[in-house]
Amino acid sequence: MSISERLFKKQTKLSVIGLGYVGLPITLEFAKKISVIGFDISSERIEKMKKKIDPSNELHKEDFENTDIKFTSNIDDLKEATFHIVAVPTPIDKNNLPDLSFLISASEIAGRVLKKNDYVVFESTVFPGATEEICVPVLEKLSGLSFPKDFKVGYSPERINPGDKVHSLTRVVKVTSGCDAESAEEIAKVYEYIVEAGVHRAPSIKVAEAAKIIENTQRDLNIALMNELSIIFRKIGINTFDVLKAAGTKWNFLNFYPGLVGGHCIGVDPYYLTFKANELGHFAQVITAGRAVNDGMSKFVATELVKKIVKTGKNLLSSKILVMGITFKENVSDIRNSKVAEVVSELESYGINVEVVDPFAQTDEVSEEYGIKLTPEIKGTYDAIILAVAHKPYIKLTKEFFIDHLNENGILFDVKGLYKDISEHLQYMSL
Repeated sequence: MSISERLFKKQTKLSVIGLGYVGLPITLEFAKKISVIGFDISSERIEKMKKKIDPSNELHKEDFENTDIKFTSNIDDLKEATFHIVAVPTPIDKNNLPDLSFLISASEIAGRVLKKNDYVVFESTVFPGATEEICVPVLEKLSGLSFPKDFKVGYSPERINPGDKVHSLTRVVKVTSGCDAESAEEIAKVYEYIVEAGVHRAPSIKVAEAAKIIENTQRDLNIALMNELSIIFRKIGINTFDVLKAAGTKWNFLNFYPGLVGGHCIGVDPYYLTFKANELGHFAQVITAGRAVNDGMSKFVATELVKKIVKTGKNLLSSKILVMGITFKENVSDIRNSKVAEVVSELESYGINVEVVDPFAQTDEVSEEYGIKLTPEIKGTYDAIILAVAHKPYIKLTKEFFIDHLNENGILFDVKGLYKDISEHLQYMSL
């Protein structure tokens, strides 16, 4: 009997190693159909999940209902499973190089419990070749087994979009792959249990890895183009969002917008591809240029605002700025790789007093990660307000809100271009 059939009949179990914003949704979806072991090294996170609490604040209590699942931080519990999914972060280090420490640690955990004929499928974003060149040797070393004779490996890139309740795990086509024809088909069948949108069978693991990494690289480059255009249009003296609205009337114009590109995907994944390219002796000029533009936008926003404040005749050292939003995107609590934090740091380097508010971010996490203390509520007036993240509570504000909270000659820097229509009532800036 195949492993997919055994899973479906609950004759064996599936495990998910790493229960973050990717791993937990996968765990819960599979647990509606088969027996699942959800593993995380953090016992604190495990205790929350046992109480039907998502530490990432993406899922609700009802999402945990009617599931056959065992949450654990005990590695030995993973021995009950024969099909393992690894879903751990793959960030970059301070030099923008791939940090594979989480992936290697997870591979070591899987290797310790690996049995003959088991499967291991990786979902973490990596450069093409990482699964077979880095993860497989770790699995072999820790298990004492031989690949691919004794165990099978596959890759199925995650496509979860935090905060997006429309393009959820089950509604987006899943790319799958395996180390040979048999494993490729079995892995695809397992994912077909939960993915309503269907499964695309990639011809190899490297193809599946590459497909994932170019999804975000493509978005990164398109946003970089918009950011560079916004810099040019500012010098010309026209509004970027007006230009995009006009250009968007053509049927084949791509609707991308300027902005601060952070987070754990778009701002990270291109560096994995450029790393691999450099390893192969190729300098990825276009991708690198796009990254340089996007990485420079935080400083650009801060510098442009400082120039504007100086032109109003105000003293920077006595100026006070309110920054609205610090998460990496709207309506999520995730602050990883937040470019807004870089804006705050840049402004503070001028001696400016900066206050930050965010209805979704966790105060302790922001303080620990960036040394920024969130302001509980907006009080008083400011010399400038930066609307940095388009959270739902922020897109319903009126012009009176900004007028009431800005000093004379106060400036609104509307990063997202949400309030362009009120620009005549105050000093207005946008990308």
